[in-house]
Amino acid sequence: MTDKAPEIITLKALCAELKIDPKEAREQLRDAARDQKQYPELAKSHKPRAPWQWLKGSVGEKEARGLFAMK
Repeated sequence: MTDKAPEIITLKALCAELKIDPKEAREQLRDAARDQKQYPELAKSHKPRAPWQWLKGSVGEKEARGLFAMK
């Protein structure tokens, strides 16, 4: 059996890729997670005191990328 583990993308990797400040990114993500209507997946998936990370290609990752693209 050669099951591949799902690829995880962390906030650190996403910030490096998009060339944004991780501290500002975390602040934006916290604000977005409070807005359940506009960012339902971010609100649902994040737990307090847990690292920001998503499965590669997931809806949550797409919402995070969309959030940072608006900046």
